[in-house]
Amino acid sequence: MSPIIVAGADGSVSALAAVEYAAQDAARRGGALRIVYVREPWAGVRLRDLDAIEQDHGAQVLATAERRARARVPDLEISARVATGDVVNRLKDEAERADTIVVGSRGVGGFAGMVLGSVGLGLAGRTPGPVVVVREAVADTRGKVLVGYDGTEDADVALEFAFAEADRRGAGLEAVYAWRPPSFTSLGAGYDNLIHCVYEERNDFVRQKFMAWQGKHPNVASAQTGVSGHPVEALSDMSRTADLVIAGCRGLGSFAGAMLGSVGHGLLHHAHCPVAIVSADVK
Repeated sequence: MSPIIVAGADGSVSALAAVEYAAQDAARRGGALRIVYVREPWAGVRLRDLDAIEQDHGAQVLATAERRARARVPDLEISARVATGDVVNRLKDEAERADTIVVGSRGVGGFAGMVLGSVGLGLAGRTPGPVVVVREAVADTRGKVLVGYDGTEDADVALEFAFAEADRRGAGLEAVYAWRPPSFTSLGAGYDNLIHCVYEERNDFVRQKFMAWQGKHPNVASAQTGVSGHPVEALSDMSRTADLVIAGCRGLGSFAGAMLGSVGHGLLHHAHCPVAIVSADVK
């Protein structure tokens, strides 16, 4: 069965950028694109006219989105539909039948009132495949995929997706282990040597695990980098030169105790390129 990439459309600038991204992703995978506009339900006799207007608006949004997608990939298989209900829940339903779902970072219409990343946050970790959040159209290609990797099981899932994505793009891969020293270390210089040893020990562990993955993907030019600092700050800064930054939903080590809303949430707000949040059941 051919891969299916779902894009949420609502007429906003970031949603149109998401549609373009999704079209290119579908083309890389040899799959199809499904564009979905979600409208809230209206009830009551007096609201029938408004209901009809909303339906027409959704059709126009989808038509515009499809034109943008075909401008990017002319021969792509594309379907489009208007769905009714709660935005996050309906897109979650669509994601259950897709390989990846792509949404904009801020929206209007179907995503009215949604703040930066809230739709992505509502989907990430609750869909079987990756959730990609796109802020703006990508002007050029940098040839690099970035992934946060700390050697945990959740990070392994993100890394597996990252290798596959780099391979599809013909891009290089950089896996970043960012370890933030405990706050008490700022109280005195006596901790410097101990903290350095702990960091080196953890980074060596991550590096060994990464090298095992590297051996499984010899066709992808890849490297592992260790950084002493906050993972969100490190990955966000490095995302300036990447086409995509990837993170798992939770982790240990550098992502200690982090559910989405920590590293993932931080990247959705601060990354300079599209962000993919990968849950356990990657496709």
